[in-house]
Amino acid sequence: MITGAVAAGSPLAARAGADALAAGGTAADAVIAGALMSAVSESVLTGPGAGGFLLVRPPGGPATLLDFFVAVPGLGPDGRPLNPDDLHAFTVPFGRVEQVFHIGPASCAVPGMLAGLDLASRRFGRLPLATLAAPAARQARDGVMIGEQAAYLHEILAEMLVYTPSSAAMYAQHGGRTTPAGGTIWMPDLAETLERFGREGAACLYDGMLGEELLRYLELQGGLITRDDLQQYGVIERTPLEVSFRGVTVLTNPPPSSGGTLIAAALHHMARHAPPPDETAFFVELARAGAAANEFRGPEFQAGLSDDDFLDRFWAALSEQETSGEPPSQKPTGTTHVSAIDREGGMASLSSSNGSGSGVVIPGTGIMLNNMLGESDLNPGGFGNLPVGARMTSMMAPTLIIDGDRPVASLGSAGSNRLRSAILAVVAGMVDFGAGPAEAVARPRVHHEGGGVDVEGGVPEQAVQALREADFDLRLWTEANLYFGGVSAVGVTAGGLEAAGDPRRGGGAFGVDEHGEVIEL
Repeated sequence: MITGAVAAGSPLAARAGADALAAGGTAADAVIAGALMSAVSESVLTGPGAGGFLLVRPPGGPATLLDFFVAVPGLGPDGRPLNPDDLHAFTVPFGRVEQVFHIGPASCAVPGMLAGLDLASRRFGRLPLATLAAPAARQARDGVMIGEQAAYLHEILAEMLVYTPSSAAMYAQHGGRTTPAGGTIWMPDLAETLERFGREGAACLYDGMLGEELLRYLELQGGLITRDDLQQYGVIERTPLEVSFRGVTVLTNPPPSSGGTLIAAALHHMARHAPPPDETAFFVELARAGAAANEFRGPEFQAGLSDDDFLDRFWAALSEQETSGEPPSQKPTGTTHVSAIDREGGMASLSSSNGSGSGVVIPGTGIMLNNMLGESDLNPGGFGNLPVGARMTSMMAPTLIIDGDRPVASLGSAGSNRLRSAILAVVAGMVDFGAGPAEAVARPRVHHEGGGVDVEGGVPEQAVQALREADFDLRLWTEANLYFGGVSAVGVTAGGLEAAGDPRRGGGAFGVDEHGEVIEL
């Protein structure tokens, strides 16, 4: 029987987390170790230059959300505003659709990743931080073999990966090209950074050598992060957003992030109806729930996420939707995820993101900085309009499901805007159909966006026809694609814990059995 389990965006990250559990670590230790390994195995998506969120629930609770997402730079006498003309735009093809990203030194927001992992280790962990960082540092030095999904990601992000000489040196080690499937990337500078973090904690970046290197390089290149930004950055502890769904409690990321709020709206919509009787009705209901949640999105919604009374207005709007029978009017990316449940019932769900990556690697450190100031979804008022020092909003939504005091599931997803649809589909699949993590994660997905619905390859033809009859404008995909997110889920079943990493992104899962052995799931 599996007594502890970890799922992640890469098998290496999931194995690192399971090894931490086998060594006596908590669920928080497991996701920290997994996130540090993700900084190596998925270095485009996350790392010391990223930001993120950790939703953690020790055995018996209560749950806490640690917000260590990125902040808008420019504090202190050296601060200056973003000039949108300093951003470099490039287009990423996702099969049937394209998405424009903006990169370069001016796109880099203040990273929070190391601050969050350090605090989480001290608050919720048992193992030394150096122990958690050591496997990732060793892997970075020994090299990481690039799989099919990672090679595809590197291919579509190639313009960003070779944007500066230091990023090209890290990601174009094969004759000036990005690494093909089966190739290896060596990251000795990142290995030293991870070892330093293990020894010194977050101070190495916010008041130490790594920070000095970051400031020195960005000053030369036109970045906006200042010494005051680093020294004044702090992790924010928040109360998770809680929503009841078919007798269980779903905990997720609260405002000022938007993803958890929109998932709550979609779950609220689904809870107004009986569970779908079959697979066809399931996909139609997911699309309708996504459309209902999307009605909230707009300038007023985005601008109000930081207001103290936002949730009061949001719940009132949901109640209005319920009584009127109509959806309310607009009122109020690169990502990866690690989930864990330990043998004592502790739960942890950690999402982190570098955006698309900025193309800026700090020389001598292996740190790829984020491009959050250049992400259109995170800057709804236009680039350069967010207040200095503000914590940016995010679609990331680490999520836990509990039944009373009992853990049910820990999950989260990659996938920019699509991650909320991915999480909704997996939660509904596990709760409404009793699906285990592997089945729920593998099920094809639908995503409502821009007045239409993206339908992933594998959705049954009968469901596609039902979506047409429900008057949705469909964008049909012929196969599964990482565009639809990358869920990592751990769930409690009658036979013990089960876990699954999303096959769309080459995810993996490992468990620890009653004898302390680590087993691939």
